[in-house]
Amino acid sequence: MTFTNNNFILRLAVAIILLSHSIPGMFNNGVNNFGNLYLNQAGFAPLGLYLAWAIKLSHVAAALLLIINKYVKWAAVVTILILIAGIIMVHYPEGWFVVGGGRNGMEYNFLLICVLLAIMFPGGFSKKTA
Repeated sequence: MTFTNNNFILRLAVAIILLSHSIPGMFNNGVNNFGNLYLNQAGFAPLGLYLAWAIKLSHVAAALLLIINKYVKWAAVVTILILIAGIIMVHYPEGWFVVGGGRNGMEYNFLLICVLLAIMFPGGFSKKTA
């Protein structure tokens, strides 16, 4: 586990967010409600419940991988795809702002995507050679 890596703080922050967004729903019926009451109604029936659990379990797995600094790019890619789907299906129709100027907007997912990209590409996107 690399604690000296500059990305550790970002990896830990995203891991905490993913865990706090996932684990409570596993015990308070939130995942089941998301699967049955939202995803199934949105056209994913009869797979909504399984998809909801797959999403939440992928968040837990991604959080653990970010913490131990293993398979970080794979964890980030899967999480980014889920966040993009969340923007399209849930957050975009609500606007930009999560609170204040709106409710349940997409700004939070956008920020998480940017942080995950920064974690994946700590040196940026250019292929400069020395």
